Amino acid sequence: RFEQADGGTLFLDEVGDLPPLTQAKLLRVIQERSYERLGGAETRRADVRLITATNRPLEDMVHQGTFRGDLYYRLNVFPIELPPLRERSGDIALLAAHFMKKFAAAGGRTEMNLSLSAADMLQRYEWPGNIRELENIMERAVLLAGEEGVILPQHLPPELHSKGCPVSAPGVRRAQGHAVGPLQPRLDELEKGCILEALRCHEGNMGRAARELGLTDRIMALRMKKYGITYKEFRRKRTRPE
Repeated sequence: RFEQADGGTLFLDEVGDLPPLTQAKLLRVIQERSYERLGGAETRRADVRLITATNRPLEDMVHQGTFRGDLYYRLNVFPIELPPLRERSGDIALLAAHFMKKFAAAGGRTEMNLSLSAADMLQRYEWPGNIRELENIMERAVLLAGEEGVILPQHLPPELHSKGCPVSAPGVRRAQGHAVGPLQPRLDELEKGCILEALRCHEGNMGRAARELGLTDRIMALRMKKYGITYKEFRRKRTRPE
């Protein structure tokens, strides 16, 4: 890796997981700015700017004897502490959109959207796995959304459904001693009602109704097909003049 990064920057992730022997080798490269290839005897110069990252407390590991102190102080020249994702809620939507576009493009899809309910679930989750967990979840969601082009709550894993569900959520009432019931039928009922209301307001004009709901025409058509809705039933009947 040092040879490939010669004259540039080398990023080493999870440096806190390096075994003692590798720590010693890395320290030598940093101190002497030289290395040997695996199985070789020729000494090569290392002209590399090194950036490392870890989610482990290296200073504590130094006191515990599990990480070399001399290597720690060599690496700790210009530390940047990045808070966990749960403490950067403003970044969640931006990162989710980035990963969504990335995986949609990889799958040959040019258009992919995130529903408001799914976005709210992402905001409420605590993200113990930080950005890697968000990236994996968005990859899964894009695959499950498929041709629909919209990531919905059912495309997110179960652990997100059990976090941060507000007791007084709009449209959900809970009687004493009775369970709320499955979420998805209620979401479908709410979505269908919104589509019907938009079509009524626009006299069956699917394009205008879709724009009001923030949907593309294709997604609107798919939703109408899902709920058995036809736009013709909302057109006003015109009477011929006598």
